[in-house]
Amino acid sequence: MSKTTVLAGAAAIAAGLSATTATAQAQRPAGWFKVCAKQDANDICNTQFQSVASTGQVVTAVSLIDVKGDVERRVFQVTVPTGRLIPAGIKLRIDDKRETTLPYLFCFPQSCIAEVKLDDDLVNILKNGGKMTVTSTNVQQKENPIEITLEGFTAAYDGPPLKQEEFANRQRELQDELRKKAEEARKKLQEAQEKAKNDSGG
Repeated sequence: MSKTTVLAGAAAIAAGLSATTATAQAQRPAGWFKVCAKQDANDICNTQFQSVASTGQVVTAVSLIDVKGDVERRVFQVTVPTGRLIPAGIKLRIDDKRETTLPYLFCFPQSCIAEVKLDDDLVNILKNGGKMTVTSTNVQQKENPIEITLEGFTAAYDGPPLKQEEFANRQRELQDELRKKAEEARKKLQEAQEKAKNDSGG
């Protein structure tokens, strides 16, 4: 099994990476968490943060992937929606201590993934940092910076992974909350349309 195949599977461990657009909508951070799984002869752990829009779309996901077994590899991945300017890569800034550009590795129908090698230096900077800024560039050459808190990163990275049931409950609670927000937004839009219609005498 190739390294790319293993890493593609690792990127999907947490599931739900269905980002389709990066907008200025309010985003609900899901927080840092770790999930682990077995893939053939490899043990894969993914410490991840998802920035989720009120629509339920994953706007940006950051993953620190540790692969042990037949394939030994550590990578830092960022997942963003499609419609990105590929040559620009993804800019990563951690406070004012480190700035780098991640080249894109591959794209799925609904998302693109960029990565760099994960080393202890980067992990330590993340542990001691306050926030990271992930910036992709869309096809209109407009930058889309997303700020991600590093609060809770150390506990997630060094701590035990979520059990499958815990992860399922976490995702279910998040989806329930997002559905409520989407319904509230729909009602407000409907009320605004009705008001505009009445004000115009239509």
